[in-house]
Amino acid sequence: MPNSFVGIIPFKVFFHKFFQCRCLLFLFGKFTSVLNIINPIVAARNVDKCRETINKIKSAGGDCIYVKTDVSKADDVKMLVQKTIDTYGRLDCAVNSAGMDMQKPFLDWTDADWDAMIDTNLKGVWLCMKNEIPPMLSQGGGAIVNIASIAALVGLPMLGPYVASKHGVLGLSRSASVEFAEKGIGVNTICPGVTDTPMLRRALGDDAGNVNMIASQSSMKRVGKPEEIAAAALWLCSDESSYVTGIALSVDGGWSQH
Repeated sequence: MPNSFVGIIPFKVFFHKFFQCRCLLFLFGKFTSVLNIINPIVAARNVDKCRETINKIKSAGGDCIYVKTDVSKADDVKMLVQKTIDTYGRLDCAVNSAGMDMQKPFLDWTDADWDAMIDTNLKGVWLCMKNEIPPMLSQGGGAIVNIASIAALVGLPMLGPYVASKHGVLGLSRSASVEFAEKGIGVNTICPGVTDTPMLRRALGDDAGNVNMIASQSSMKRVGKPEEIAAAALWLCSDESSYVTGIALSVDGGWSQH
């Protein structure tokens, strides 16, 4: 592992816990000197959503830059990766986690709804990988983690285009993992279950009964914590997972076993 480990994180809400989790893992020795070796680049359309992450990184003594990025736009993604290379000279890992969701009956989805969902959730991942892989090839390897969903593994009502986009992320990841494995690039997918995020709370409201109903569908009978998803991503970015590629890692409390 190089002395300066550089990673891109296109932002999704649970990753505001990512570096809080890294700090915890570092303090308990689960990963060696994580905070000292990772120079993160945080990317999102809205800097306000990233501010907590950026502040946590800097308060822990880390170096961090923010790059305003819409992952559905090719020029934005190209600039993001180029800014990374210009700043740090390399790119070692990327967690592609930007995404959106929407719930509607199947027949109510519009062309515009479909385009927005696919552009962000699937095209966005493809554009990120397309730009992340070349610098990894030139330096001899790297790690890419794409955040999908348990919706990548099953069909769910009211979520047709969302489910299609997440199935697509899993297929894209698996194809790239085969193509680039011999080049030293690991490509894996995390399929989170229901996770306690502001997005979930907006969907369920303040009704504790809704939360309990969702929690009861997993083997562990609870919803996931953001840092539990982040810990899985951290492992897949680390040397500890060097013989792992092409997997769909369910972090769902056993939900997918039912």
